[in-house]
Order: sequence, then structure tokens, then C-alpha cells
Amino acid sequence: TDPVYCLVRSQLLSCLGTNITCDVLTINKKKTLLFFRNFFTKRTKELKPAVQSAPGWKLFGKVPPRENLPKDSKIIQQEYEARTGRMCKPPPPSARRKNMEFEPLSTTALILEDRPANLPAKSVEEALRHRQEYDEMVAEAKKREIKEAHKRKKIMRERFKQEENIASAMVIWVNEILPNWEGMRATRRVRELWWQGLPPSVRGKVWSLAVGNELNITPELYEIFLSRAKERWKSFSETSSENDVEDASASVADREASLELIKLDISRTFPSLYIFQKGGPYHDLLHSVLGAYTCYRPDVGYVQGMSFIAAVLILNLEEADAFIAFANLLNKPCQLAFFRVDHSMMLKYFAAFEVFFEENLPKLFLHFKSYSLTPDIYLIDWIFTLYSKSLPLDLACRVWDVFCRDGEEFLFRTGLGILRLYEDILLQMDFIHIAQFLTKLPEDITSEKLFSCIAAIQMQNSNKKWAQVFASLMKDNKEGDKNHSPALKS
Repeated sequence: TDPVYCLVRSQLLSCLGTNITCDVLTINKKKTLLFFRNFFTKRTKELKPAVQSAPGWKLFGKVPPRENLPKDSKIIQQEYEARTGRMCKPPPPSARRKNMEFEPLSTTALILEDRPANLPAKSVEEALRHRQEYDEMVAEAKKREIKEAHKRKKIMRERFKQEENIASAMVIWVNEILPNWEGMRATRRVRELWWQGLPPSVRGKVWSLAVGNELNITPELYEIFLSRAKERWKSFSETSSENDVEDASASVADREASLELIKLDISRTFPSLYIFQKGGPYHDLLHSVLGAYTCYRPDVGYVQGMSFIAAVLILNLEEADAFIAFANLLNKPCQLAFFRVDHSMMLKYFAAFEVFFEENLPKLFLHFKSYSLTPDIYLIDWIFTLYSKSLPLDLACRVWDVFCRDGEEFLFRTGLGILRLYEDILLQMDFIHIAQFLTKLPEDITSEKLFSCIAAIQMQNSNKKWAQVFASLMKDNKEGDKNHSPALKS
């Protein structure tokens, strides 16, 4: 009747099953607990010997435990040498490491270890064949490691060389060029140094000087338009609905309403960096610069792609300086034509591009013509974002470097360089695959390969340079009316 006794009795019945007789369970509580303790003590003692020796293995089923412990790889090699008479004297550890030699021990065990006792032993011929296969595997592995080591060393040498060049170039830019900017910017030495890429520490300063400030924007003016943008955001959040925003953004008279559209595009700006998205360190800064610009230029408003240009400037300049460079950059003729979606001007730019396309890459030009693949299909995205969306960020910044030096001509020269780089691949593709390929370029593109292809592009046609060709197209009204890009005209 004791509850503790009843509880122990019920647990014994459930755990031990029907193997326990009623006599054991009907004795007093003390003996019952004694039996409970002795039972598990005996079970523990019985299990100990089984844990001490590891069982053998077999493909199917169990086998008795193996008496011998697993052999070490050195013992296996010694037994093989004693059996075959072949001596394999290993080099000292330091020399082996120096020569990048190694032995994969897991592979050694798989190939050289004798079979288990329950399986037939290897014959001499089979053992020799396995050893030969093992030696071949090790040799191939050594070759791969040596090749990878050489590749790593080459990359490190190039990286060190690049860092040294950047350091030396930075000294020249800081001490010689920037203090004498107006007098040295057009010299051959500076242009050659500029082509190699600007040091990151001076990149923003050089961009600002190269772009200029023809609009005479001041930091105070930026604060005025930023305050106006914040007022508009506040009014949108309180009173406007989504339909109101769409109607307002469609109106030419009130393009400032495109402020609301900025929020949708910022989240898609350099998503892999995670710095411009909501909660990121540069989200509010990018939002401010774009918002202030839409109030500063309501005739242009916000156009998709602007966020990438502003983001690149923000990464290299202070907030007010980034806005000044952004507004002046978008005021250039080419950018203004694209962001205002001036179809006639865009067609002239595409026509000029095709003149140099045919001059430099005639085979690919005819291939594109055979599929009626017009430049607007791939150039619009490149020009709208100044290649910052299509190319890796570090490579895009180098393109920006030379763009600030040469102007709009270099944007189209870069496009021809990309086509030249992938010419062999594009010649094997049809319309759909070409469009898909150029819309999303390979991520492993390097600056050395691209700029070597850009350097090979000659921006001269019948002794006419880019500016002259474009000027002649501007004068020719008939050429401007031709339908070079059906997608745009529609």
C-alpha cells in the first residue's frame, strides 16, 4: 500500500517485461530495490568487455572482432617494401614541405591496406597494380598542388605590384598633379597615369575636378533642396495614395512626385553590398541625394538607374560633394538625353555607335544585323548606369576614371571593348542568347582583359573622330529620322 513501493513495482513491470516472476515483485520493498540495483549493475559489467574491442567489418552482416589493431600507414609501407624489395626512402619533412609533396593517408589505407581476415588476400600482381595506381594518383595530386601554388603566387605578385603602383601613383597625384591641376591635367604623362586607374584615396577628388561644377551648386543649395524633399516625403506619407503617386509621376509638370519611386529602386542598388538597403549605413544618404536631385531638376525627376550613379559617387565623396558631382554629371549632353528619354538624340548616339562598331568589329556587326539586333537592346542599361550595374564595382570605377578624362566617347568605346572581348562567343549565339548575355555579363571579367580590348578599339572613321561623326549626324536631319532602333521608336 506504500505509494513509493507501488511506483517502483509498476516501473519494474513496464521496463523489465514478463521476464520477472511474481515472487520477485511480491517481496518487501527493501529486497525489491536491492534487486533493481543488482540487475543494472550486472548488465553494466556484462557490457564492458564488448566496448573494449572494435568489431571487424564485412560487406553484409557482422563478423567477430579483429584481434589485430588497424595498421599504421608506415607499417603498411614497410611490409610492402619487404615483400616487393622496393625501397621508398621518404625525404625529410622539411624538404617534402618545400617541394609541396604529400601523401593522402586515406587513399593509402584504401589501396595499400591488406584486406580483412575474412576476405581473400591480395595477390602479388594485384598489390603491385594497386601500388602503381597509388603512385599515379599521388603524382597527379602533386602536379595539381604545384599548379595551384604557382597560380596563387602569380596572383599575389600581381596584387603586390598593383599595391606598389597605387602607392607610388598616389604620391604623384597628391604632391604633383592635384596642386597644379589646370596645368597638368592635359599632359601626356597625366593622361597615361590616368588610364592606369586612379588611386582610391584621390579618386573622388579627381572625379569632382574632372566633372566640374558648371551649375554652380553649393552645399547650402543642396541643403535647401534636401529640406524640400523631406517635406514632400512627409506629405506623401500622410496624404498620398499609391494611385496619386503614379498619376503625379506621370505628369511632366510635377516630376518631383517621383520621390516615392526612389524607395522602390534603392533596395535594388548594389544588393550584394548590403549597404544601401533599408537599415544599411548608406541607405538614408542615397535617399537624400536622389530626393534632393528630383527637387532640383523636376523636369528630369527620378529615372531608374540614377541610384547606381549616385551610389558610386557616395562611396567616393562626401554627401554634398556627391550631390554636386551627381547633378553636374547628369547635366552632360549624353546623360541628359538618356535620362530625359529624348528619342531623337538617343537614336543619333546609337547611330554613331554603329559607325564605329562596323569599323572595328565588322564580322560581329554583320552578325548582329542578321538578327536585327539594335544597340538600344544592350546599350541603354550600360549608359543609364555608366556600367556600374553591368561590371564589377572596382572595374566600373576604373571605367569611370577614364570616362571623366575622355567624356561620353569613352562610354561607347567601353561598349565596343566589351563586344570585342566576347566576340568569339557572341558569333556563336542567336538573338535571344546574345541579348541575355549582354544584359548580364560574366562576373569573372578582369580589368586587364577589358582595357586591353578597349585600347584596341580605334575611335576614328574615315579620319573622323567621335565628335566629328556625331556632329555630322546632328546636322543630317534625314539620318536622325531613320529607324535605327525600332524598340525606341515604338
